[in-house]
Amino acid sequence: MRGESRITACLEKLRRAGKKGLITFITAGDPDLAGTVVIAKHLAAAGADIIELGIPYSDPLADGPVIQQASARAIAAGTTIDKIFGAVGEIRQHCSVPIVLMGYYNPVYKYGVGKFAGNAAATGVNGLIIPDLPHEESGPLRREAAKAGLDLIPLVAPTTTEHRLVKIASDARGFIYCVSVTGVTGVREEIKTDLAAFTSRVRRFANLPLAVGFGIAGPEQAARAAVYCDAVVVGSALVKIIAGSRDAGAAGPAAGALVRSMKNMLDTA
Repeated sequence: MRGESRITACLEKLRRAGKKGLITFITAGDPDLAGTVVIAKHLAAAGADIIELGIPYSDPLADGPVIQQASARAIAAGTTIDKIFGAVGEIRQHCSVPIVLMGYYNPVYKYGVGKFAGNAAATGVNGLIIPDLPHEESGPLRREAAKAGLDLIPLVAPTTTEHRLVKIASDARGFIYCVSVTGVTGVREEIKTDLAAFTSRVRRFANLPLAVGFGIAGPEQAARAAVYCDAVVVGSALVKIIAGSRDAGAAGPAAGALVRSMKNMLDTA
């Protein structure tokens, strides 16, 4: 049943304390699901406020090469939705931070929308992000997510019209994910979008916290983006660390070190 959003409550608590949230993304099953559990524990211990787990998919249209390759590795390792739910259950034994699953609609639809939402909630998931599901077609999943007590978190882009912003904001839960660029995920040297104008426009229609993602590469960039939002999302930079590590035992501390430096920068900026 729908109650207070654990995700919104987390970000609002940070806002009241004058702090910004850090949302971390890794691909579930990269390098394997046991490794995902280990890495997630390091992220939480290092200060991640929310953990996003990507559901690997063979045609990830919103993702750049780094996350595409991570999805391929995870699929080759035998990752499935049910196994991801099992990993979430293990993470939940050690971590209390909100967990969000980010994935594409085809696997969710094939699995069964109601079954997916129910099983996700039962294992400890708090929210869902489905980047290729337009708001106009999101009704079935929104209803099943609401029944299961999950937040269906929408994405908006600099090109999203005000007409669509009104509709998206009226149904949003958790937070609103502001995509900083018109393109795919990936580390960028510079975010050229006018984040001040973009987030101000979104806030005209939305009362929920705003998170900025796509292109956040490191602590300084996170701090610059955080001026205009309530949380920043880092993904590709962490996935690159995992890809370059010999195993999850090495990837966990290395990813944790980046998260710790980003969180320190956000807390002191």
